[in-house]
Formats: sequence, structure tokens, C-alpha cells
Amino acid sequence: MYSEWRSLHLVIQNDQGNTSVLHSYPENVGREVANAVVRPLGQALITSSVGSESLLKTDKEVKWTMEVVCYGLTLPLDGDTVKYCVDVYTDWIMALVLPKDSIPLPVIKEPNLYVQSILKHLQNLFVPRPDPGSSQIRLCLQVLKAVQKLARESTIMARETWEVLLLFLLQINDTLLAAPTVQGGIAENLAEKLIGVLFEVWLLACTRCFPTPPYWKTAKEMVANWRHHPAVVEQWSKVICALTSRLLRFTYGPSFPPFKIPDEDAGLIPPEMDNECVAQTWFRFLHMLSNPVDLSNPAIISSTPKFQEQFLNVSGMTQELNQYPCLKHLPQIFFRAMRGISCLVDAFLGISRPRSDSAPPTPVNRLSMPQNTAINTTPPHNRRHRAVTVNKATMKTSTVTTAHTSKVQHQPSSTSPLSSPNQTSSEPRPLPAPRRPKVNSILNLFGSWLFDAAFVHCKLHNGINRDSSMTAIATQASMEFRRKGSQMSTDTMASNPMFDASEFPDNYEAGRAEACGTLCRIFCSKKTGEEILPAYLSRFYMLLIQGLQIADFVCHPVLASVILNSPPLFCCDLKGIDVVVPYFISALETILPDRELSKFKIYVNPTELRRASINILLSLLPLPHHFGTIKSEVVLEGKFSNDDSSTYDKPVTFLSLKLRLVNILIGALQTETDPNNTQMILGAMLNIVQDSALLEAIGCQMETNGGENNLFKSHSRTNSGISTASGGSTEPTTPDSERPAQALLRDYALNTDTAAGLLIRSIHLVTQRLNSQWRQDMSISLAALELLSGLAKVRGEVLCALASSQRNIMCSYIVYQCSRPAPLHSRDLHSMIVAAFQCLCVWLTEHPDMLDEKDCLKEVLEIVELGISGSKSKNSEQEVKYKGDKEPNPASMRVKDAAEATLTCIMQLLGAFPSPSGPASPCSLVNETTLIKYSRLPTINKHSFRYFVLDNSVILAMLEQPLGNEQS
Repeated sequence: MYSEWRSLHLVIQNDQGNTSVLHSYPENVGREVANAVVRPLGQALITSSVGSESLLKTDKEVKWTMEVVCYGLTLPLDGDTVKYCVDVYTDWIMALVLPKDSIPLPVIKEPNLYVQSILKHLQNLFVPRPDPGSSQIRLCLQVLKAVQKLARESTIMARETWEVLLLFLLQINDTLLAAPTVQGGIAENLAEKLIGVLFEVWLLACTRCFPTPPYWKTAKEMVANWRHHPAVVEQWSKVICALTSRLLRFTYGPSFPPFKIPDEDAGLIPPEMDNECVAQTWFRFLHMLSNPVDLSNPAIISSTPKFQEQFLNVSGMTQELNQYPCLKHLPQIFFRAMRGISCLVDAFLGISRPRSDSAPPTPVNRLSMPQNTAINTTPPHNRRHRAVTVNKATMKTSTVTTAHTSKVQHQPSSTSPLSSPNQTSSEPRPLPAPRRPKVNSILNLFGSWLFDAAFVHCKLHNGINRDSSMTAIATQASMEFRRKGSQMSTDTMASNPMFDASEFPDNYEAGRAEACGTLCRIFCSKKTGEEILPAYLSRFYMLLIQGLQIADFVCHPVLASVILNSPPLFCCDLKGIDVVVPYFISALETILPDRELSKFKIYVNPTELRRASINILLSLLPLPHHFGTIKSEVVLEGKFSNDDSSTYDKPVTFLSLKLRLVNILIGALQTETDPNNTQMILGAMLNIVQDSALLEAIGCQMETNGGENNLFKSHSRTNSGISTASGGSTEPTTPDSERPAQALLRDYALNTDTAAGLLIRSIHLVTQRLNSQWRQDMSISLAALELLSGLAKVRGEVLCALASSQRNIMCSYIVYQCSRPAPLHSRDLHSMIVAAFQCLCVWLTEHPDMLDEKDCLKEVLEIVELGISGSKSKNSEQEVKYKGDKEPNPASMRVKDAAEATLTCIMQLLGAFPSPSGPASPCSLVNETTLIKYSRLPTINKHSFRYFVLDNSVILAMLEQPLGNEQS
């Protein structure tokens, strides 16, 4: 940007404006003169009253005194001389703001000329002393505050004075910040204030008199020498975020989502700065930090002249880099720089919100997050919700408490945009703005930095062509993931609940993970029909393949970041995205079946990680059915794996991935504990079963019609006479319709590659958990019952054999819920009972043959009786309670209505499917006696069956014997 402009380094080095004539005399002479001259001036400032004039009257007196003060600023801090010098100069420079009587008249008449000389003299104060102590820090802060006030309030400052002021700030920053940091030294204590004042004054200068290119070039070169200080990156991030907020406001209009930043940071940008100035300043400040990826390379950071001077000891031998503590902070500084760029990307995508409140998750959010014990000390993913089956009073209290807690947790904070987000699991992730820029545009701005950061410490070799800008990549490649010193001990990290990247100096994975997550969000924001450059796509796929490694070189922060930021990736229609499908499947096989996620919970919220993994799984499940036997052209063909027998060594068909996806889905359901995640899995399970059954049915129909279709043949299993339950044998076996039900269920349950096997496995798994872990959770129970209702509509011989056991499970579930103690009865509990009755109706409607069995009919009618009356007539073999002895006490009117609806369903089914001619069966008997009127009940033989009547509903609780001729 500034290659054709000269730097001002030599101008600064050759400037002698901070030297005094007293430097030519012996040290004791200069000290005595300074003490004698400066003391009266300093004391006069302390004791002066309003209207008192300065001791200096002429221009000659002022200039001679300034020579003495200039020398006095170089003296040791053991006396008051340096303090008096600072007091005098900080008072005089206010001549450009508000002239006072204590300021000499020549200074008031020509303030710009004298202030320029004063600023050059004040550089001497910032030269490190052998033993600075707190006095030098205090005096330096006094000067910085005076300079800050001068820049803010002066309206008569000339361009020459602004330029001298900028050079003064650059010089004192370079003097203190360029050298390696000393623990507890003046540079460490003043770094934040120094760089903050520099950036604020620079922004003010951009408004009043825009700096020329040589000043921008000099600033960029000098700032590159200070990047080993965390404050430099943090202040740069604040400024660039504030500028971005203003830039988006006039670039994309008021309809674009605002980039919210703290008011303190927004105040850094002068209100009078016009739009053109904002745009020019934004782009220059963006590149003022040079390449932030350099922060991951200590060799680059330590190659500055000041570092080289320190590296040479007395004997002339270079010291080791790791002996300098400041370089151990580079991983954390690198992460902060990547987080700043991530904020900018989110702002341009229109998905930004205050980072202190919520933001797209990154794998180090929990690690560097400050704990606020005043609100809640429990991590969000460990907070347990109240049980939904509680009484009404408890529910009201819980609702109020939850609402108050959520209101407190979502209050905006005043921290900077770089503070770690604290996004709750229930908070939806914001969508990109419709008017967001194109992917190519964002990558043109930030792509080179993000891609370089994403491959930090990843060695590319054997076919990878990499130019200086990292924009060209060959397709034939292999990669070895080597991170020197970055293999962290999981046991060590797990023992520290407040793990932070700064505690592992050799680990740059946090910044790398931030870059990977940011790139994933960029590509997931692709619009329909938008074209992305092939160079960007190829590099992105290389990044995904590297980040999704699950072998020996697995990087858990990067893997978590890719998963967390890629849920909509396969819905964006990216060209060639099928290349990475097998790698995502392998990653999901690592995450979803793992109940504890112990290797990830130190980085991220496990619930959020599982939810993102489930979303990705949902987008992958339709691929095998849609593409079938089409081969996925995996260009890299497994060369990222060191395993010679890797399955990636040859292209795979989409259909061959179905079994792996189904097993992941089942494993996820077995290990999931979060209600929201469980509901997503149940919905996916219903879809995959229905799709599989439909596709197999179409395949069977085509085979019957003589059509040949490899896709459907590979899918077809039901009624085909081919058994694949035992290793894929193709020998003909007995058709399903002629096999015993138990043997049929057993064979299919072992094979989830078919619709029938998947159906049996799903029903068994869901019903087992519905009657154990899930029966006290309303949201999961309702979703599970809806799933079972949907599975009941899937046609097949196997499902008919399973219907009876399903009926028994539904009845057991209803009995358990109805028998819970009265204090636990609530609307939620009754909703679960009603849903169970509705599910039972669906199963009876879809499989009416169940009612041909006497035991089935007996059990169903007992449950109906329980729902209508609140109790059963027969609780045990000995105790029988007749209608007249019972008091109707249903769980609720909703439950009673659901039970009556179930009874109506039973009666309609029995009327629609009469039993064959012959001896009276329970079904035929019920069919003949269902329409008995209330007035005719006394004529019924009470020894034949027990009954009770509620609201004109006839309930046949149990048939003891066929009535035959006894029926009246």
C-alpha cells in the first residue's frame, strides 16, 4: 500500500530535538543548573493564585528555560526536579487549549511553535531508567493525559503540530514497546495507555488533518515491532471494530443489522469524522497490524532490531527464544488477533451481536470467559431444568424464576467486543443478513489471513504448491500435521477448570480454531446461485479435511470449531462439497456416540457441540437415498491418512455411507441427554425410516414389474426372499410372511441397513427409553410418542409382528403416568397421557388385527377404563371392584376425553372388521354389545362381564366367558 512512499524512521532517528545544550557540560553541572532553574517554576505553579503572571517574559527567557527543562527530564527520579519539569511542560502545552496567566506570554502568542519543541523534549521522560519505580509511571501517565486532552480539545493546532504530535507518540511507543518486555517493567505497565492514546490521537488527526502516507507507513512498521504486547492487539481490535460499526452504517444502510459495540469503544471515533474519512481510515487501520498470522511465529516477532540487540549477551552469543517471557504470550495474542478478525467477519455477515452477550461459538469461549459468580456459578450446560411434572404452584414459581434468571443473563455488558461470549444453549444463532456481501468479497479482505492462520503449524508437502499469498493449491496432495510443542496433555488441562490458552505457551490451536470457525461461517453464508472462486473452495476443503482429522494428529479445538460453525454447510450447495462427506462422518462418529465428550468439554459446551453435530447429521442423512450408487469423487483419496488400509483410498458410493449414518443416529439417541437435541434426533429417525421404507417399496414394485435398477435393488430387502441379516448372504430363504414373528424380529433387529431392521431397532430403542429415562420429560415424551405414531404407519410384515408389544408398552406408560402421586399431576403430565392415548389409537387404527387377541383387547379396555374412571375394576386376581362401588375420578377431563376417544376408535374398528363365522370371539362379542343403551343396562347378565357407565359411555372392562345363549 505504501511501497512507493518513504518511511520516517530515519527522520525520527536523526532528530536531535530532545537534546539540550547542557548535555555538553559535565553531569553535575547540568543537574545543579536544572535544580536551580526548575524548582522556582514548579513551586510557582503550585502556589500561584488566579491572576498571577509567569516569571518568564521574553522569548529569549523562555527558550533558555526550555533548554534547562529539556535536560531536567533526563535526570534520575530521586528528587523533585523531573516532577517540576513535567508540571511546567504539561501546563504550557495547554496554551493550544485554554491560555492561562501561568503560561509565559511568548508561548501564548506562538503556541504551535513552542508546543512542537515541548513534545520533542518530553521524549526524554519515557526513556527507561535503571530503577524506574512508580514515580516514572505516574509522570508518564500525567504527560499522556495532557497530550490526550490537547488532541481532543485544541481547535487551533496546526498541521505541523499534529505531525510532531504523531511522531512524538510513535517515538515514545517505540522506545518502550519495541524491546522485549521485562516482567513488571515500565513498558508492561504503560503499554495499554500508550497504545490507547496513540490510536485515539491518530483517529483525531484523521478528522482534523488526515496523515500523509509516510506517517501511515511509519506507523505500520513500528506497530509491527510492538505486537508481542497483548495491549497492542486488544487496542487495535477495539479501534477496528469501532470503525467497522460506523462503516457498515453508511455502506449498507439502516436496514443492515448494526454492529453493536460498547459505548466506550464507539467514543473512540470522533463524531465529526465524515463517511469518506471513515472508509479511508478503516482500511488503513485494518492493515496497521501487518499480517496477524506472524504472531504465530516467534522467529518473525523476534527479528526486530530491538530484539536482536537483546538477544546478544555480553559474550556475543545469542540466547534462546524461550528465555524471553514475552514470547510465551504469543499464542494468546494470536488468538486475540483472530478473534478480532472474526468479529469483523461477523459484522459484515450481519450476524454480529455484542460478544460479551452472545456470538457464534468458538472452541475457547468457555476457557477465557470471566466467571461472574454474582449471577450464576454453574456452567450453562450443567444447569438442570426443573422437572416438568410438578404441581401448578411449583410451575408458577419455576416460571417466574426462570424468566428472571434469563432476563439477568441476557443483560448487555459493557465489556469489549473481544470478551468471550456466553451464549446459552436455548439462544438461537442469528442468521446472516440478506444484504450481506458475497463470499468472494469477504475472502478478498480477510481470506489470506484466515487461511494462513487455519494452517498454522500444519506442514504441507508432496504436491502442495503454496505461493506467497497462499492462493494456489494443487489437488494432488498429502498433509502431515505436525505441531511443535503443541501436543497438550489432556490430563493436565482437565484438572484445570479455568483452562486458558495463555497457560499453554506453545499452543497456537486456539487462534487456529478461531480462524477455522470463521471460515466455516463465511462459506455457510453463501447465497443461492452465488459463485465462489475455485481457489477459495479448494483451500476451504483442504482446511476441513485437515481440521476433521480424528487420527493421531487430532486437534480437538479445531475439530470442535469446525463442527460448531458448519451446521448449514451441506445446505448451501457448495460445488464439490461431497469431497468432505466421509471426513464429517468420521468426526460425527467420534462426537455423537460419546456420552461424556471429556476431550471436548474443556473447550466448548458439550450440548452445543452435540447440537451442531446433530444438525450436520440431519443434512447428511438424505444423501444416500438421493444419490444412491453415485460415487463420491474424493479427489484427495485418503492421502491425509497414514493408514494404508484407509477407506478413503478409493471413491465410495453415497449408498455405502447409509449404514454409518444410521449407526451414528442410533448411537446419538442412546447417549443424548438434552431435550432439544433428543427431539431433533427423533425427528431425523422418523424421516430416515419413512424414506427407507418408501424407497424399498418402490424398489420391490419395480422388481415385480421387471425393471432393473441397481439403486433400488441395493435398497430392497423386504419380501425379497434374500436375507442379509447374517453377513450379506445371498442364498434364498423363507419369505418373511411365512416365518415366525419372533425369528423375523430377531433377524431384522440385527440389520439396520434395511428399512425393516431400522424400524425394529428404532421402536425398541425409543420404547425402552420412553418407559425409563424419558417418561418424566414432557418435551421428549411428546416427541417420542409422535415418532411412534409415525412409525405405526410404516407398512410391513415386521411391524405387524411388533404391534402387540408396542401396545403393551403404551399401556404400561399410561399406567405409570396415571399412578404418579397427586402433587406431581400437572397439565404437562396430562398432556403426556393424552398423547399416549392418541398414539395407542394410531397403532390400533393402523394394525386392527391386534384386537383379535383376547389379551390385547382386555389390556386396552383396562387402560381405557383407567383413563375414564381413574382406576381399574380389577387391580389383582383377588380384588374386584364393580361399577357401583367405584367413584369416577379421572386424572383430568382431557385424559377422560382421550380415553373415550380411544374407546370410540376401538368400537369403530371392531365394527369395521367383524370376526369370521364360528364360535363367538371376544371381538364379535364386543361388536354385538357395544351399542347397549344406558336404560337397558340392568337387563345384561352381570355374571357374564363387569361394566360401568360414565357419561353414556359403555366400557367393557373384561370378558370372563362367552355369553352365548345367556345374552339377553
